[in-house]
Amino acid sequence: MKAMTLNDYGTEASFQEADMPRPQPASGQVLVRVKATSVNTIDTMIKAMGKDLPLSPDLPAVLGMDFAGIIKEVGEGVTGYAVGDEVYGCAGGLASLQGALAEFIPADARLIAPKPKTLSMREAAALPLVGITAWEGLERAGVGAGQKVLVQGGAGGVGHLAVQLARHLGAEVSATGTGDSQLSVIEGYEARPIDFMAEKIEDYVAAHTGGTGFDAIFDTVGGANLTNSFAAAALNAHVVTTVALSEIDLSPAHFKGLSLHIVFMLLPMLHDVRREVHGEILAKLSKLVDAGAVKPLLDEQTFALTQVGEAYARLQSGQAIGKVVVEV
Repeated sequence: MKAMTLNDYGTEASFQEADMPRPQPASGQVLVRVKATSVNTIDTMIKAMGKDLPLSPDLPAVLGMDFAGIIKEVGEGVTGYAVGDEVYGCAGGLASLQGALAEFIPADARLIAPKPKTLSMREAAALPLVGITAWEGLERAGVGAGQKVLVQGGAGGVGHLAVQLARHLGAEVSATGTGDSQLSVIEGYEARPIDFMAEKIEDYVAAHTGGTGFDAIFDTVGGANLTNSFAAAALNAHVVTTVALSEIDLSPAHFKGLSLHIVFMLLPMLHDVRREVHGEILAKLSKLVDAGAVKPLLDEQTFALTQVGEAYARLQSGQAIGKVVVEV
């Protein structure tokens, strides 16, 4: 099979086209003919940092976590799937799990679900990692009807889905971004757009919550921005972050009695713990998509498998609006 591999790690490392043996599905796996895969920030981090990240695969490496495709073989013990089924999932590209930058991927059947019928392969491939992350974060924060929710980075990969899911749950949603394109995306999801470059925290808290603060904050920016999330939170509010790789003073969180939730959705893949939960979330997400409640946002630029280096550069440029997808 054709695959794009990394023979070195680092910011200057390049993907190389390679012919590899077609994998065989092990017990509990299905073999999927990959039609599309999307690029996530964690993919670019693995490429740049290599073994400085404990989850990076050995070289030569086939990256790519998300995929959509068609089942070509069903391994022993797998039920509920058959050859020809269209599926999507997040099931490789780290540790010992082969990724989706290849024509075929052997995927744990617990980590996949039927592809949304209303989406193309390209659209479906944009959903798994960010969709599961958004779902888990909102679930942990207990987001529900009538709550005031702030999504930091509402036009980003995780953020644009967190906005839509929170709206579906009945929350009153505000979201940060900057520039006409990002703010337009947020407004298109019927959320209140906040230009974080132009508006002070205390001003948008006053405007959107009457000064009491948000009941839940989903922070997809992380790092020092967590302090902004604490400042915008109501007393006893929930703060969810996907990027907590920093040292930070928790005093503001203490004096508001905040609950801090750190979402790292790769844990089931890494440790083979409760993988079926991801499949269940994807199945529910698929139904919401087909019901019209959620739709992925894709960047306008398209990339073929041999252009994966350009796709990674596109995501890292910060110019992409929506998920960057590679068609295989």
